[in-house]
Amino acid sequence: MRQVQKQKTRQALLDAALGLLEEQSLSSLGLREVTRVVGVAPTAFYRHFKDMGELGVALVEEALGSLHVMVRAILAEQDGAEERIDRTVAVVQQHVRHHPLHIRFVARERHGGVRDVRLAIAGEMDRFAEEVAAALKSQPVSEGWCDDDVRMLAELYVDRLVTTAAALLDAEADDAEGADGVAGAGGAAGSEGAAERVVRVARRQLRLISIGRRHWREEGGGE
Repeated sequence: MRQVQKQKTRQALLDAALGLLEEQSLSSLGLREVTRVVGVAPTAFYRHFKDMGELGVALVEEALGSLHVMVRAILAEQDGAEERIDRTVAVVQQHVRHHPLHIRFVARERHGGVRDVRLAIAGEMDRFAEEVAAALKSQPVSEGWCDDDVRMLAELYVDRLVTTAAALLDAEADDAEGADGVAGAGGAAGSEGAAERVVRVARRQLRLISIGRRHWREEGGGE
């Protein structure tokens, strides 16, 4: 029972920090702010995390852990490239809608001021690329590719997906603001929203990468 309560408090600290980080960076967030939201003494914080950097690392694991498992599963499927791309972008869009605070946190802290968190994000993206590379390697189109080229391809996909997630977050916020602004005013019917534009561009970018992939060895790219 004590362990269950300890886990609940730990998660409450993570949730409180994530909420506070919607409007500020981790380097400016104090642990007293976090413990005040949770309703525990500042000393209780240290039963769960040694400092705010360690809390930030835990948030990184929450934010990226589930996403790369889902995308790896899609990439491992043997359907056509376009179907995989469409499903992958849809998964990213769904993840952004369900976890907007996590996405904002990663987008802000990827180049932020807390070194441990920057390294954790880089490490998670590295593992993301390893998993994607393993999935790509199993596909027939990768036959004859060297490991370095497969890894390079995986990193291209990972970078596009993470960048797309951050762009979708801002785009969906823009769409929500735009909808509020034109409510009852008869806005332009059928116009493309910001999020739809991000999705369309992401699909085209991933298809461009896919086309290049099919012709890489023909052009001697691996040499």
